[in-house]
Amino acid sequence: MSITFDGLGLHLGNLARLSNAETRSISAENPTGGKGQGGLATEGTGAVAARELGQGWKVSPCIHLPGSSVVELADIEGPGAIQQLWMTVKPEAWRQLILRCYWDHEASPSVEVPVGDFFCSGWGERCNVNSLPISVNPAGGFNSYWEMPFRRHARITIENLSPDEVRSFFYQINYTLTEVPEDRAYFHAQWRRNNPLPYQEVHTLLDGVTGQGHYVGTYIAWGVNNTGWWGEGEIKFYLDGDKEWPTICGTGTEDYFGGAWGFHFPAGEYGVFTTPFLGMPQVISPEGVSRTQQRFGLYRWHVLDPIRFKQDLRVTIQALGWRRPLAGQRRYLPLQDDIASTAIWYQTEPHAPFPALPDLNYLEVI
Repeated sequence: MSITFDGLGLHLGNLARLSNAETRSISAENPTGGKGQGGLATEGTGAVAARELGQGWKVSPCIHLPGSSVVELADIEGPGAIQQLWMTVKPEAWRQLILRCYWDHEASPSVEVPVGDFFCSGWGERCNVNSLPISVNPAGGFNSYWEMPFRRHARITIENLSPDEVRSFFYQINYTLTEVPEDRAYFHAQWRRNNPLPYQEVHTLLDGVTGQGHYVGTYIAWGVNNTGWWGEGEIKFYLDGDKEWPTICGTGTEDYFGGAWGFHFPAGEYGVFTTPFLGMPQVISPEGVSRTQQRFGLYRWHVLDPIRFKQDLRVTIQALGWRRPLAGQRRYLPLQDDIASTAIWYQTEPHAPFPALPDLNYLEVI
């Protein structure tokens, strides 16, 4: 029997197919992912609890992250692909820990995002997410199923920007070692924030992307600094040489994220929802609908409708509300909101270096 399936691109329709791909997993109990190397620790965060049981009895279930440090979570020789990430840590650390992924010995990361934002939890408060590529389960169990191929090498790090130690960081990185077809692109994710957004300017989710690829996802932690509705702004995708005018232009923020009419129920409440590809799983609203200091978490995954580009890509979104009517006519109000976005895409390498990540104080949720 000839087995040709590489074990990538998994779904229910090909799950029964045999493959020569090899499954491996990295965690605090097997930090190298080596075959037959799990559960060998004699020292670790669970050593005291396991003192009567000994080696193999949950001696090293998690790690502590020293202050102002970069810890390497994975160092994998390819070819292969990351198939699942699971992490959990206390919510206070979600914006101060930076997840980075490097493919094939590149100097700059292809993924650079605060841990909470990568897992649709940008506000540092727990909420559940039930989407296809990202799942967040009680209480703060972060899961990613984005496929992340690499050909020669994969390196994943976590940086603690705080001078204080972060204790009890749990993680598991499940991956496969297999041949990677030529047409598989590399996974990228980039975080940007405007706090506040300058008046009459747009928030840029992504810019300077060159090469061929496809845009697959948006998460935004959106904080509203005005009273009133905040979601009239349009998202725009500038593709392959577009300058002033985009090829793809949305019709409103709630429309892009799959909702309608301000996400409102008739009773005047926001409708929280989480679906395989779109959602607003989090609403933090201290004074009800359309009051200042509302905070929202929204995601939109372009899994079945990827936005493909051949040369370059830029993505922006407007922050737009309503002014009081003048002479009976409604007028738009450009908003100065707190917008933190995570853009996710696949592309050929090399990628353009990302803008410098802000310091801990600018990342902080206040």
